[in-house]
Amino acid sequence: MAALIRYTLKRLLGAIPTLLIIITLAFFLLRAAPGGPFDMQRAMPPQVKANIEHMYHLDEPLWQQYLNYLDSIVHGNFGPSFVYRGTTVNDLIRQGFPVDLTIGGLALLGSLLLGVPIGIIAALKQNSAWDYGPMATAMLGISIPNFVVAPLLILVFAVQLHWLPAGGWGHGRLQYLILPSISLGLPMVAYMARLMRASMVEVLNSPFIRTARAKGLPERIVIWRHAMRPALMPLISFLGPAVVGIVTGSIVIEQIFGIPGIGRFFVNGAFNRDYTLVMGVTILYGMLIILFNLLADILYGVLDPRVRFE
Repeated sequence: MAALIRYTLKRLLGAIPTLLIIITLAFFLLRAAPGGPFDMQRAMPPQVKANIEHMYHLDEPLWQQYLNYLDSIVHGNFGPSFVYRGTTVNDLIRQGFPVDLTIGGLALLGSLLLGVPIGIIAALKQNSAWDYGPMATAMLGISIPNFVVAPLLILVFAVQLHWLPAGGWGHGRLQYLILPSISLGLPMVAYMARLMRASMVEVLNSPFIRTARAKGLPERIVIWRHAMRPALMPLISFLGPAVVGIVTGSIVIEQIFGIPGIGRFFVNGAFNRDYTLVMGVTILYGMLIILFNLLADILYGVLDPRVRFE
């Protein structure tokens, strides 16, 4: 346990320079893009524009703006939004992230419950109809983008069958979550199924599995006690960044279903040069990537006794 704590602290301290690089690159690349946060609106008198820029400290030298922003980040403040007046970026993230977390969490849970068993069954029934059928379907699921799947689901289950609402958030009620979660999770099911199938086939052909079978162990013991843990390792590597992508949501899904997630805020902020909003979402995404990659590495140590946190 002490080694795990030391390892975690070391990784978290090592993440600070990474976050600093992300903040620096995002800050100066945004400022290098043509236009500004108030150039997209109708023309305003120069004095009015100068007063607004002074209020947001945009008239200061770039290095001074950068240092001010770092100071606010250290204090946990992402600053005011330039587009959503009277609202801070922290407020927008607090408003949108729980929405994405709910839908992404449901999509991830469904993907794990479907994709992993499908991949295991396909590996155990290799080169049979139980293998070719699910894997061909999985390839189809990977090939069809969610901006095609989502309207089809709406057409069938909302327009024709009237079983589920076609869009909206509905204060997080379950019927409003089903279609967005399925649309977001279907490609993930396909990826997980194919990845789990390939990993399980490789593990089942390993010498230690042949040894376990030669000792006369029942097949279910061989699978669940000896093959499952090493077969999950590639899936865990995939889940690190994949979880962040699915939890932070998809702008396509949010647009189609009219969901107030941070993806919509991010795109609107990028179009309108809302520096602080884009920076806030970028930093949040970077922090989640670092966190979930750390969790994946810790799971490696839990599943594989050969891994040491030294």
